[in-house]
Amino acid sequence: MHPVGLAARHTGGDLWQQVQQNAGMDRQYARSGSAFEDSIGFSRAVRDGRTVAVSGTAPVWPDGRVDPDPLTQARRCWQIALAALAELGGRPEQVIRTRQYLLDPAHADAAGQAHREVFGDVRPASTMLIVAGLLDPRWHLEFELDAVLS
Repeated sequence: MHPVGLAARHTGGDLWQQVQQNAGMDRQYARSGSAFEDSIGFSRAVRDGRTVAVSGTAPVWPDGRVDPDPLTQARRCWQIALAALAELGGRPEQVIRTRQYLLDPAHADAAGQAHREVFGDVRPASTMLIVAGLLDPRWHLEFELDAVLS
């Protein structure tokens, strides 16, 4: 039996229905103004209790411009992600995990440098992955983070 089906059976009800009923009870949402938030149906970040999850964050400026330099893109991603975290009451030192998606291994040094600038003393668990593509061909990278607030 599929694990979700097993969980639903174990709890004596429809698990998806329970998830939908519980969703949003203690949740707060941050929006960045990205057009994708409405077209795809997601939030830049979600806080549920003490946990904050920041969605994949791309290096887009408010005017839609994307700088071609990988280090500038990496810094812009962290700027957007940290602004969403702050909007929900978090700080960089509360970040426990980061994920960095890169198109090209040659951009690992730039991504690593920007990560170190922000999290060098925090030392969150982190994963850096090379992926086949991102939503916009101008993006060299995209980042996510998770935090637990005190």
